[in-house]
Amino acid sequence: MLGPGRYLLGAAELLLLAGFAWLGAAALRAWLLPRFQGAPAHLATAVLASALLLWPAQLLGSVGLLKPAPYLALVIVASVALRYWLGRGTGAPPAGGAAWGDHPRGGEAPAGGGGTHAVTGPAGCPPHPSPATAIALIIAAIALLRFALETKTKLGTGMTGFDTTWYHGPFAAGFFQSGDTWDLHFIAPQFLAWFYPANAELFHATGMLAFGRDLLSPLLNLGWFAGCLLACWCIGRPYRVAPWSLALGAVALSLPGFADQAGEMRNDIVGAFFLLAAVAVALNAWPGRRDEQRAGEREGFGGGPSLGALAVIGLAAGLAAGTKLNFLLPTAVLVVGLAVLAPKGRRWPALWAPTLAALAGGGYWYLRNLAHSGNPLPWVDGLGPVSLPAPDQALGGREAHSVLGYLTDGAVWSDWLVPGLEDGLGALWPLVLLAAAAGLLLATASSRGSLLAHGAKKEPRDGWRGGALGLAGLIGVAAALAWAVAPTSASGPEGMPRGFESGLRYFVPALVLGLALLPAAPPLRSRFLHLSASMSQLFPHTGERRDNKLGWRVVAAVGVALIAIGVGYPVQRHYLDHRYTDPTFTDAPGLNAAFARARDVEDSRIATTSTRQYPLFGTDLSNRVEFVGEPRPHGGFVPPTTCRRWRELLNHGNYDYVVTTRDRLEPNKPPYPPATAWTRSPAAKPILEQPPTVVFRLEEPLDPTSCPS
Repeated sequence: MLGPGRYLLGAAELLLLAGFAWLGAAALRAWLLPRFQGAPAHLATAVLASALLLWPAQLLGSVGLLKPAPYLALVIVASVALRYWLGRGTGAPPAGGAAWGDHPRGGEAPAGGGGTHAVTGPAGCPPHPSPATAIALIIAAIALLRFALETKTKLGTGMTGFDTTWYHGPFAAGFFQSGDTWDLHFIAPQFLAWFYPANAELFHATGMLAFGRDLLSPLLNLGWFAGCLLACWCIGRPYRVAPWSLALGAVALSLPGFADQAGEMRNDIVGAFFLLAAVAVALNAWPGRRDEQRAGEREGFGGGPSLGALAVIGLAAGLAAGTKLNFLLPTAVLVVGLAVLAPKGRRWPALWAPTLAALAGGGYWYLRNLAHSGNPLPWVDGLGPVSLPAPDQALGGREAHSVLGYLTDGAVWSDWLVPGLEDGLGALWPLVLLAAAAGLLLATASSRGSLLAHGAKKEPRDGWRGGALGLAGLIGVAAALAWAVAPTSASGPEGMPRGFESGLRYFVPALVLGLALLPAAPPLRSRFLHLSASMSQLFPHTGERRDNKLGWRVVAAVGVALIAIGVGYPVQRHYLDHRYTDPTFTDAPGLNAAFARARDVEDSRIATTSTRQYPLFGTDLSNRVEFVGEPRPHGGFVPPTTCRRWRELLNHGNYDYVVTTRDRLEPNKPPYPPATAWTRSPAAKPILEQPPTVVFRLEEPLDPTSCPS
């Protein structure tokens, strides 16, 4: 546990990082999107603040200097500079900045429940929420509470998810320990995982830098969940159906297939937030009324989003692609779609603005891959007859199969896919799929050809807005397609896709987007608006305005921060006291015992053959844990195949402990891996031996010439 002084120091560092990043992002948002107000403004600011936390970390990490003091200093300097140079966040763009600004929002007067976003009083204060808004907020609160309760469970055990203990945790801890984000952090040789984009893991490393522990990590996804809810509200906002988009989005986010995001380092919800935010900003950036379109034309971009809006949209999408590979396709569809929607003569700017912003959001990791392997996507070793540089090794892990590959296999559907859909999406999964598909397809159809015809001599009056909604639908379709063709969406032996249910988490972001778009689709929008109006008549409410002055908001924010700090101290004591004390989450009893033993080990070098290794880092994350292997050309990494090479690598690593293990007990296989016999010698003392795991303490170097025959 942390003492009061060290805990308060970490909390202060975290508040400074978040506070200054938000101030700098608010100034940048006011310059890029000066007419954004309310929820969309907060959402865009959150996207920019995320980038302002990532960019300094990547810059310092590229030279091995990602440490608390320089990181905090760089975030503060960058944010203060933005605040000073961009008008100190007053909302007024600098001279000549109008062309970068967003268009005024319009067509949003609430129709019996469109939300509290359109009608404002003299001080800009919103009215009381409508009945539809109140109900939607209750549904969202229930979803958030349910997610929080799942998070609370992990505060009593530690993070136990497979991906957390396989690569999310080791990547984050590796960034924290080494201060290096540019070099590849080799782990178990499965799926070339060391090439994965790592925006989410860098956020976890930020929390580790503040506290020297992973206190923040089980809680981060709770914040991303709340951000997804905000994005769903903003998706429906331009069409006066924000409460319905929020409520349906909250239902989708609560599906069982996404439950494993709670209290873990899973990054699916992080990518989902940025993708939903990109769509939400895009929909709110399009002008609606004729006067707004004329204003957009005067600003020089044909009545569509300004360059500033396009940059924020592209940045959000790039942050998603820099989080997880399956967001690459929807990001590409979004960037290209923005250019297609632009009028003739403005398509090149509409292409390069979001493209450059997307590269700024996620390109770092793919540039790193290019530098190490000669290929930004090392999983792809050829395009037709053209060979590309890539590691010459098997992917490992589960046998790769896609949902698309089983599309016409009735036996697999009845035995695996349908039961998996029921378990992962709930008993009403056919209704969920139908509603989400309707949302995506109806939204796509709403463009009425504007995606293809826009820029012609005679353009439809609603081409921009209809095209925006159509593009949002296409992005959701692309997200679903990325899941369907992914080789891990139905992984497992031929005809036995055991990984299908787990892989549904790649599909949930498309479902969330589809359900959030459903109320905005033209064929259904009037019905939802009529329902809102009917609810308002049944439950009349006054238009009295709340005092929502900035001073009160600041006081409330400070109060919430102080309460969080106060509550956080006993929570961190509980978490660190119970973190991996009695692990039972692997199928290898000996490995569970090794994890429990490692929690009190400090400042040691630990070699392992385990795929799951994060608990070996110890409670204070001071242990250096490495999968024993050797680099290969183009960023490859493979385990040794001989005793002699195994011992040479152990000696070279100067390890204190060796954990030899299988990932699980398997019938008809020896209880221990070959590395166990290779390690046994007078120089290696076994301190824990329980199948399939042995923990050795190395007392001196091993002799490579005396391997057992």
